[in-house]
Order: sequence, then structure tokens, then C-alpha cells
Amino acid sequence: MPITPSLHQASKLESPLPQATIGGEGRGEGATLASRPDLLERLAIQTFERDQANLRRRLRTIEHAEGPWLESDGRRLLGFCSNDYLGLSQHPQLIAALKRAADDEGVGSGSAHLICGHRREHAQLEEALAEWTGRECALLFSTGYMANLGTMQALLARGDLCVQDKLNHACLLDGAQLAGAELKRYPHADIEAAARQLRSRPDAAALLATDGVFSMDGDVAPLAALAALCAREHATLMVDDAHGLGVLGDDGAGSVRAAGLSQREAPVLMATLGKALGCSGAFVAGSAALIDGLLQFARPYIYTTAMPPALAAAACAAVEIARHESWRREKLQATIARFRTGAAQLGLPLMDSPSAIQPLLLGDAQVALEAAQALERRGLLVTAIRPPTVPQGRARLRITLSAAHTDEHIDRLLDALAALPKPAGAGGPV
Repeated sequence: MPITPSLHQASKLESPLPQATIGGEGRGEGATLASRPDLLERLAIQTFERDQANLRRRLRTIEHAEGPWLESDGRRLLGFCSNDYLGLSQHPQLIAALKRAADDEGVGSGSAHLICGHRREHAQLEEALAEWTGRECALLFSTGYMANLGTMQALLARGDLCVQDKLNHACLLDGAQLAGAELKRYPHADIEAAARQLRSRPDAAALLATDGVFSMDGDVAPLAALAALCAREHATLMVDDAHGLGVLGDDGAGSVRAAGLSQREAPVLMATLGKALGCSGAFVAGSAALIDGLLQFARPYIYTTAMPPALAAAACAAVEIARHESWRREKLQATIARFRTGAAQLGLPLMDSPSAIQPLLLGDAQVALEAAQALERRGLLVTAIRPPTVPQGRARLRITLSAAHTDEHIDRLLDALAALPKPAGAGGPV
């Protein structure tokens, strides 16, 4: 049931909740305290306020997917919002691998990895991921969020320093805060600012964490410069390569490989299996000592049921395809180039991104929402990204491209973008 304005108004009163009369030592007869706040009511008020600001998030159910085509509410839409960058999520080899493993092993793993949930398929996938990324070992997690929380909780202690790019994914920020470390954020991709923050506490153990490819902006972190900085300052570098793995590097090993960084230079690597690899889950790769330490101390790993072995089998098949079918990356890069060339010709305000993530910066949240709605009326599904996911005044359309998109798909998108109404004061399309 929607929250009514009267509830919202009540939240602004100085004392909207009932008063409780109490006795007790040192308080005297009849002393009163406000009753304890109701958490669910407070959450409902916050939701109402977000709705009033037209920033409320809403679920959409996809009834069927076929390549980049999605069916929702009975309509067939051409999607430009999936992270299936190589078009592997429906690949017949992945489906066959999942079916074979499910026939042999069933569905659930039945337990945490450290009890009896670690199956042959998990071990094979970890070996394949370690080899691909050039690391000694890898460790599977159920999600990327859990991988980052677990890794940072294991590495950091209260009083340590964690330096991060301001545009890092939320799970990196949460990981540092939950570990009790001091979190210092530097302006996006600003190496000198990162250096100042590390030098502000020269005696503290320090972790510098960054996205490899930034999920909302699509640009690539200056990893070589960050690695050199960490070497000078004796800090540990951690890279979240969720959006780089499979897409960047000669064999798709990601942004760290593309930057030419070894395990020594980038000792903590996290990446996910649910984007370019078309599956689900995540892993951390690094030295044998790192992985053994995570086995001992990463609570989101230790106390969680292992991912289904059939899913691990499918991901293992995806690794092989991503490594060896380089034409998929070539096709994706050609698609990105076609889109960016067309957008430049139209004067669209694209952000500077070499990746599959192509943000169209519109500024105002309502303008971005209306642009997404206009595109949907033309049969295209593109997501409007608004605060608080991005800063105020930086709302955008987050356009994502895939090797599954054809030239005709890209041209259709460009035609639709060119037809968007111009915001007030704008001189060109959209």
C-alpha cells in the first residue's frame, strides 16, 4: 500500500510518536522519554520521500530473452542494458555443460565449500580462472558483492587505511566500511590525489582499491600508474574487474592483463562470471597465500552455500569460449566504434568510454527518465541511471553493447536517439 502524505508529514513533527511514562533511578516520578522509533515506519517514510523525488526504483519482469531481444509486458524490446557483453548467456555449449552437470550432480551443492559443497566442477573452474588471469590460485564466491566484502574484511582491520576512487562500485565502499578501515576517496582517476591520501597516513597498513572498468562511466582505471603508486607507497592494489574480464586484453583476461600488470604488481584481483561470461558468481585470484588467507577469514565465503556445480560447469565452458573465440571481442569493438562514430555525427553527449558501457550524459534525472520512456515507446530498452546511483546532475542513459548486436541494431538505436526531444537550452539532439 502506498504511504500517504500524512505519514510523511507526521515524520516531520518534533515528537510524532507516543510518549512513554517511566520510573527509574535518577529520573523521578513521571519522567517521560519518546518511545523507540519504528524501523519499518522509518523505512516506509524514506521510500515515500524517494517516490516524491521521482527517484523510486521499480522492478521489471522479463518474460523471455532471445539474444539481445527481451519480452516484457507482452512487448518485444531490443535491449541495450544487459551486461552480456560477449553474447554468451544463451550459448549452446554453456547450456549443454550446465545440463550435463545437473544430470550428474543435481542442482544444489548442499553445503558450504569448506564442508562438503566444494565439487569437482568448482575446482576445475578455479584452476581455469587462475590460469587465464595469470595468478597462482583462484577462489569462487557466490556474487561479486560477496567477493569484495569477504576479501576486504579478511585483508583490512580497524585502523587500517583504504583509499578508493570516488566512482568505485558500492561493494568496494561497503567492504572498507564493514572492515572498520578508514576510507579515503580520491577524485576520479586522480593519481596525485590518491598519492596524497596514502601519504597522509604513512604508518598505516593500506589497501588501494579500484574498479578496472567503471560500471556507470565505462572508462578504464589508470592501472599502471596506480600500481606504480602502490609500489612506491608500500600499499596493496586491489582491482575489481567485473566489467573488464572477457572484454579487454588479447585473450580477454581483463583490464589488469591489458595494462601489463603481473600478480606482484596487482596482487588482489576480483572479477565476476555474470557479465561477459554470461553465467553468475565471482572469484578472487592471486597468490596461494592470499587464497589460503581468504579460506581462513573471508566470512562471506566460509558461511555460504557453494554455487550450484552445474553453474560452475557452465562458467568453465564460458571461460574456454571467451579465451579462444577472439572474434567476439573484435565484433564488440567494431560495434562500439560504429555506435560512437554515429553518436558523434549526431552530436550526442556521450561520455569518453572505450568499453561496452556507453553512457549518454543528460544531467537531469527527469530528462533521463523521459528519454528512456521515449526509447521504449520505439521498442528499445535502455536504462535511465539516476541519483543516488550517480551524483546529482549526472543522470544518464547507460547504454551497453554486446557482440550479439548487429549493425542494424546499432543504426536503429542511433535513429531513436536522434529523435529524442531536446532538453531546454540544448543545441543538439537530446
